[in-house]
Amino acid sequence: MTMSHRVLIPIDLEAPAALPAGAVAHRLAGDTMGTTWSVQLLAPPALTTAAIADAIQAQLQRVIDEMSTWSSQSIISRFNRAEAGSWHTLPPAFFTVLDAALTMAADSEGAFDPTVGPLVDLWGFGAGSVAADRLSLPHPERLAAVRQRCGWQRIVLDREQRRVLQAGGVSLDFSGIAKGYAVDLVAQALHELGCASWLVEIGGELAGQGLKADGQPWWVALERPPHDTAPGMVVALHGLSVATSGDYRRYVDHQGQRYAHTIDPRSGAPVRQALASVTVLHRQCMVADALATVLTVLGEEAGMAFARQRGIAALFISAQPQGYRETMTPALAAMLE
Repeated sequence: MTMSHRVLIPIDLEAPAALPAGAVAHRLAGDTMGTTWSVQLLAPPALTTAAIADAIQAQLQRVIDEMSTWSSQSIISRFNRAEAGSWHTLPPAFFTVLDAALTMAADSEGAFDPTVGPLVDLWGFGAGSVAADRLSLPHPERLAAVRQRCGWQRIVLDREQRRVLQAGGVSLDFSGIAKGYAVDLVAQALHELGCASWLVEIGGELAGQGLKADGQPWWVALERPPHDTAPGMVVALHGLSVATSGDYRRYVDHQGQRYAHTIDPRSGAPVRQALASVTVLHRQCMVADALATVLTVLGEEAGMAFARQRGIAALFISAQPQGYRETMTPALAAMLE
């Protein structure tokens, strides 16, 4: 950490738990969900690396088996193929994510929508899509037809029975929330193993808890767009998660326009505005992940209003002719030391 970084300290959080006597440091990493994962932790001495790895892999596989549209046999893929009028009982993890996604969709008035999958595929950003460096703009009639299949209001969720209705042609896509949820699952698994301190990262989304062996917190630099030369920010990630949505991660430049992989469900088209990235800090990584998408879709002005009203800690970075401009919400500014 250099002096050029600005420091963010969580407020209103409990003091970190004491490390167990003889705590052992572990580092693990691997591939999952088309990206990479890494975990650093301090574990009780009796806990083996193999036991930790098994617990992590079990949670990652759980998300893949239930929520990956890249797997034809996952629960989400089978639901998307199911016949109209069929009810589907959901396992707890799937239900948790779908319930949270629908809550976010209602709160954002459709800026977040778990039925956006067909539009993601149509624009070439989904499973089995064309090469990422090519874009074929969909015909307006085709776009209109696909949009008829989408809409979070078409999802009928029976919360008492924990089941969902396939209304006909509904296609769920959890790409804007499942990765964050996987971070939460791994963190919970480490807690249940008796670990007091960890840093979990999956594809750039992170959750941290406790202190390192040297007594320092898990310092994490907030992601910034490439070539952004402004002083960075580091956050003490204790009891917090961080997620970033950026137009530089997956995009296509077509005839002088940049089309980001984030689809605006309200228009049916990729987001096209000055926002280069949005970073959100929240206790739950699942919520931070979804909120980063919401704020990106809303854009800086509407997104800032949405975040301020809800006390969300967020950083907006927008592309300007002379470089980048950053704006932070009051909740984030309050964390600055």
